[in-house]
Amino acid sequence: MLVTSKEMILDAQKRGYAVPAINTQGGNYDIIRSICYAAEEMKSPIILAHYVATGKYSGDDWFAEVCKWLANKVSVPVAIHLDHGDSFDTCMRSLKYGFTSIMLDCSAESIEDNVMHTNEVIKACKSFEVPVEAEVGELVRLDGAGAVMDNKNIANVEDVKKFLSLCTPDMLAVGIGNAHGFYKGKPLIRLDILKQVRDITDVPLVLHGCTGMPDETVREAIKTGVAKINFGTLVRHKYVEFYKEGIDTLDHQGHSWKISQFAEKKLEGTIKEIIELSGSANKA
Repeated sequence: MLVTSKEMILDAQKRGYAVPAINTQGGNYDIIRSICYAAEEMKSPIILAHYVATGKYSGDDWFAEVCKWLANKVSVPVAIHLDHGDSFDTCMRSLKYGFTSIMLDCSAESIEDNVMHTNEVIKACKSFEVPVEAEVGELVRLDGAGAVMDNKNIANVEDVKKFLSLCTPDMLAVGIGNAHGFYKGKPLIRLDILKQVRDITDVPLVLHGCTGMPDETVREAIKTGVAKINFGTLVRHKYVEFYKEGIDTLDHQGHSWKISQFAEKKLEGTIKEIIELSGSANKA
């Protein structure tokens, strides 16, 4: 069933688990379907996440409509989330399409500009009762070899404190050494920064870049107050792996739906592992 992310995130914070937010690669039907049906089987709330950049092929509106359709095929709570929204206009367009959770990422800007732009989006989204996620500490990007391209994402706790004194998002992502992409070796995740942030706010926290992060680190982050964990890289790579396996092993006779069905069912296993890690099984 389609809902906003607010109630599920507050419940996660209260009960000590995290809601998985899984990137759907611009509205890939197989991926969305696998997420929804894995969540249904595991009785877990779930968030379908969307980058605007990956929606250029399918269309952001198509993504939203497919998510609504599939969300209403299952009984567990499903939210449609704009991940790393890059502007007020992008956020408003997503609201128009029916997204039920919005992130504005102004983490590369000054705290003052981040506050100003985030407050504009919060004000608009409040009219639609749609929650807003903000970010302090720009997320690191990794190159193809897993090397850090730019290491400036460790949030300053005083900056977070200043931000929260002027702005109250429904969720807050904090840069603690996490990154998009596959990590090279064991990443240095600053859980001490996360704990310091937890000490100054009750706003539910979000952990991005969970692919390749040690499970014990993710679990410790959840204990510290992370109520939403984001996965993208793992899911897209596994989907391609399973799709290729289907092409190579099935007697598909050129029927692409047979390959899609194979990949979707295999991917459900990956989604279930993420749900287990998050602690969200049987929480719906």
